[in-house]
Amino acid sequence: MDSEELAQYIEATNSISKPWLLVQLRLKKLQERRASLSEDIYAEELEDIYQDLMNLGEWWRGIEDEVF
Repeated sequence: MDSEELAQYIEATNSISKPWLLVQLRLKKLQERRASLSEDIYAEELEDIYQDLMNLGEWWRGIEDEVF
């Protein structure tokens, strides 16, 4: 699945409010651009995505049935 297909899935399933899917989309887009990025830029963008993922924390605790 490429980033366009993933974005269509997110839109079709009304999953824009699921931050873990948005992280996956960002990772997929970064992967697709990898060849055109310098190593430093790639590392910076990957770190940014990683930090956003870590900031999600355990927000889902107690509402697992609603969000998964």
